[in-house]
Amino acid sequence: MTTPPDRTDARRRHDPDVRGFASDNYAGAHPEVLAALALANGGHQTAYGEDVYTDHLQRIMHSHFGPTAETFPVFNGTGANVTALQALTDRWGAVICAESAHINVDEGGAPERMAGLKLLTVPTPDGKLTPELIDRQAYGWDDEHRAMPQVVSLTQNTELGTVYTVDEVRAIVDHAHGLGMKVHLDGARIANAAAALDVPMRAFTNAVGVDVLSYGGTKNGLLFGEAIVVLDPAVARHMKHLRKTSMQLASKMRFVSAQFEALLAKDLWLRNARHANAMAQRLAEGVRQVDGVEILYPVQANAVFARLPQEVTRRLQQRFRFYFWDEAAGDVRWMCAFDTTEDDVDAFLLALKEEMARA
Repeated sequence: MTTPPDRTDARRRHDPDVRGFASDNYAGAHPEVLAALALANGGHQTAYGEDVYTDHLQRIMHSHFGPTAETFPVFNGTGANVTALQALTDRWGAVICAESAHINVDEGGAPERMAGLKLLTVPTPDGKLTPELIDRQAYGWDDEHRAMPQVVSLTQNTELGTVYTVDEVRAIVDHAHGLGMKVHLDGARIANAAAALDVPMRAFTNAVGVDVLSYGGTKNGLLFGEAIVVLDPAVARHMKHLRKTSMQLASKMRFVSAQFEALLAKDLWLRNARHANAMAQRLAEGVRQVDGVEILYPVQANAVFARLPQEVTRRLQQRFRFYFWDEAAGDVRWMCAFDTTEDDVDAFLLALKEEMARA
């Protein structure tokens, strides 16, 4: 009997033992998520979100964000943010955000280019907005020469790894609503924030009046997919049409929704986030023991920002992948993921100590 030819050229093309601290996006998918995808495969299901998995996802999200929440799975985080902000603004509208916000720094101008809105940025010492900082840009609603501030967008946790408390989010929401603006929360790492605060995600979203949420899944164990969660349906009535025209409507949406079911139906989201946060704390504790390395911001979630000599950074990058945050200042960012191990952290700390000894 002859051996049949290989039907595909599928093979592992990377070393799974290689780890880095560049981004939690570098991690693969959690095994429980992959198992859910396999279960969702086979047979036919209605396309474009009319499937049983997406229908069930609505009920799961209700358990986290209340019975009025409407969930719209999308492909990626930029798509979630841009589509959500477009739903909250008029053609002449503007969005107030931190200068360090992902929508301002890392989305290639997509909010302006694709949604046609203006970003009004505010410098912050720690990545966090406050009512006072918002007021620097919250003016000129009747001035036709200025884009109209209509939305405040905050990131939880922030791009600098800091976490808004429940009271801080409530103060921002109350202030923004008092000025007639809506509030969008970029929740790319919302699970890490909830784990850090030890509160349900609803505590700093629907419970305090956030209007629309971009829910991040990829950084917390999904293979692909994010979601827009409309917490107040009255402010975003046409989201399904905007999702389509924003090129974020998946035909085989069951494979996005099934992943979210695995993540959110029980506690996988929290287990993953707690572990990533714990690894960042382990890393920070070790870094504090290394002379000549300065931690820049409070380590509250799964990120560690540090300053060290540039020549040390470049040598260390040959051993572990991570990014400069501000190369001129020597600032770097180290991210931990759901699959970062204690051994990974300890190996990195040993390498850091060795390279600092050579400085």
